[in-house]
Amino acid sequence: MLAVEDVPVAVDWYRRAMGAELQWDLGSVAGLRVSGAPLLLGQPGNNGWAAPAELGTTSTRIEVFVADPDAFVRRALAAGATAVDPIEIHSMPWGPHRQG
Repeated sequence: MLAVEDVPVAVDWYRRAMGAELQWDLGSVAGLRVSGAPLLLGQPGNNGWAAPAELGTTSTRIEVFVADPDAFVRRALAAGATAVDPIEIHSMPWGPHRQG
């Protein structure tokens, strides 16, 4: 589950930025599907975990495997995402793939 400050705002952003599909919404917790993969969002309370803004740093790395990474990144950037690394070919034990 990804900690976010405001679940409805995050749901809206993931829908616009990544084409996420809302599966269910309980207010402070929501389930999405991004390129067929589940993504859960939750608002931390007094339960031992915190959103990145509270921590003052990034707390999670998400990798999404899609057929067209360039289009996926363009869509996310258009929705306000920040590119950290350019998309490039990486050689991995399971074969080369493009990631940013």
